[in-house]
Order: sequence, then structure tokens, then C-alpha cells
Amino acid sequence: MSRNIVVIGGTSGIGRAIATGFAQQGDSVSVTGHEPCTDLPSGMQGHVLDVRDTAAVEQFFAGIATLDVLVNCAGVIQRGGAEFTADGFADVVDINLGGSQRCCIAALPALKAAQGCIINTASMLTFFGSGVAPAYAASKGGIGQLTRSLAIAWAPFGIRVNALAPGWIATPLTKPLTDDDGKSTGILGRTPMGRWGTPDDVVGPARFLASPDAGFVTGTILPVDGGYSAA
Repeated sequence: MSRNIVVIGGTSGIGRAIATGFAQQGDSVSVTGHEPCTDLPSGMQGHVLDVRDTAAVEQFFAGIATLDVLVNCAGVIQRGGAEFTADGFADVVDINLGGSQRCCIAALPALKAAQGCIINTASMLTFFGSGVAPAYAASKGGIGQLTRSLAIAWAPFGIRVNALAPGWIATPLTKPLTDDDGKSTGILGRTPMGRWGTPDDVVGPARFLASPDAGFVTGTILPVDGGYSAA
């Protein structure tokens, strides 16, 4: 039976791969992005949504009666020291953590109606610090605690809340690292599987967390990292 799925930040990178994976198995998938996206595959509907705008987020979810799966993938990182400024730090946290929280809260009535589930996007920096991206690391650490907290709060509604923690995945967000031989070599040297991940590597774990097979799994942060966090 087709499920109703929303992927926030589903127009590129990991979010798009996850959205496509759900659509390929026959689910009805809506994706959002900060900019219009006109090249979506069949079975996916696109919407423009700024996750910093509480009113816009609430309006978007008000039009959804039942929701089986909410995937929060919207995220940014600011480089060149911008995250060490007050404005840069606040903006990254507002999008990555605040945006996920806004979407979870706004989607709650629809999730209750379907006894649906949430998949947030954590990171290796949920577990480790970063000397160059303090706001990104803080936001992803917060995603871990948001996931655990909502899992406790919403279990009585039959809503499961989990998170994926991708390792080093080759996406537009990580292109400055994949293009830097020195940094890429360091990352691969610590990754037991010896390669960069791809967005498609995250699809299967997302499908699992959204499936009945994970019916007793909530409050979990699942690394998808080629063994990076074990090294």
C-alpha cells in the first residue's frame, strides 16, 4: 500500500536519494527545497519551503491530513570561518536544528493520524567535535538529542523517531572535501571500507527505519559511515 512521505530538503544530495528510493517502491513522495526544483523524477512532487519560516512550515503541513513518514534532510554548512561569527552560527543552527524541530512539531497532527514515523538527519559530528564547523557540529549534536527526546515524548502516540548519521558522503555539500586530495586522503584513511559513501548508500537504512521491520526501534541514531565511527 502506498504511503504518504515528505522529505524536507529532498531536492538534492542525500535527501533526493532517499526521496527517490521511496518513490521507486511506490510511495507518494513530496519533497521541499529552498529553491524551485523542476527535474524531479516521476512520483515526486516538489514544493518551495524555507524551514526558518515557522508560518510557512505550519502552512505547508496544514495541508497534509495523514503522514506516514517525515524525513528531515534540510541542512547547510558555512565555510571560511563564517560559523565563528554570531550571525553565521545562528543561521546554521536555525536551519539544521531549528528547521527540523519546526517540521516535527508542525507535522505532529498528520503523524498522529497515521501513527507515522520521523527520520532526522544526524552526522558524524553528532558524535565528534569540529574545529572548523562549530555551528554545524552543534546543530547535529542537537539533532541527536531532539531525536531521543521526541522519541520519548511521542511514543504514546505510536510515533517512532529515529535518525540516520551519514558518514562522509559525496554530495554538493562535501564537494570542497572530495576535491581536496589531502583532506580526502585523511577521511579515507580512517574509513575502514576505504571509500566515500554515496547518497544511495543511505537509502536502504532510511527504508528500514520507515518500515514495519523497525517497529520496535525508536530513539536510535544509526551510523551509515563505512565504519568511520568505529575506527
